[in-house]
Order: sequence, then structure tokens, then C-alpha cells
Amino acid sequence: MQPRMDNPALSVPGALEALQGLSQAAGEAARKAGVPETTIDLVSLRASQINGCAVCLDMHSRAAIRRGISPEQLATLAAWRDAPYFDEAERAVLALTEAGTRLADRADAVPDELYEAAAKYYDDQGIAAIVTSIAAINAWNRLNVITGQVAGEWTARWAS
Repeated sequence: MQPRMDNPALSVPGALEALQGLSQAAGEAARKAGVPETTIDLVSLRASQINGCAVCLDMHSRAAIRRGISPEQLATLAAWRDAPYFDEAERAVLALTEAGTRLADRADAVPDELYEAAAKYYDDQGIAAIVTSIAAINAWNRLNVITGQVAGEWTARWAS
């Protein structure tokens, strides 16, 4: 397997730093707002599943395992609605992640009830961090998928 080209984040001056900065800012804001790191891991993994980004799935599953995400959650994430391993806050965030990743799938892309479900568990700062995390992982997914980036052991150095 070969990528179509070098990752644009590495080729466009300043892009890597900007994208890493966005991801880091979202992560720091989530921590400060009390959003568990494993919840942000679930956001990254679920969006990456939807977008078919093997690089991000590889990288974020490594990080999630290190942070203590359960094997059951990792194994059933694609079917989270039917698995008993997710609490109500995680379910609300996963629903928001799916809607925010699949914006074109329905006229009312992110219905009020999905947003309000997540807002039951997190304040505006927490929701802002979650939404920024959704946006950041979708940007990374698009760069990797469009250019055919290939997952592998090299991702271990980026999994934090």
C-alpha cells in the first residue's frame, strides 16, 4: 500500500502545527471542562470509523487503550446503540459525533434534541470542546482518506 501523496499536513507550511494546535486546544479544553479523555477518544474513533480513516483508527485506538478504554467499548463502538458498555453521557456525545460527521445526511443535520442531550451532561465549555474535537478529527480524517494515507506502526509515535 502506498499513499497517493505525502500528507498535506506535512507538505503545506504551518498546516501540521495548526491542526495539532486545534486538536491540543480541544483536548485541553475538554480536560478543563471535565469531559473524560476516554469520551474524546470515543469521538475520535467513531468519526474515524464513519469516515474510514485507518490512520486515525490506528492512532486513536492505541491512545484509548493506554487511557483505559475498555476492550468491550473498543470492540462494539460501531454498534454503540446496541451495546451496554456506554453510559448516557457517552451515548449523547456519540450521537452528536455521528450527526456532526454526517452533516449532509439529513436536512436538520444536528437536531436540537441531539445537542440538548449532550448539554445535559456538559456545560457550554464542555460542549465547545466536544464540538471542536469533532471538527478536528474530521479534518484529520479528510486529509488522510483523500490522500490515501496508510496506517501502520509509525502511528504509535503520534498516539498520545
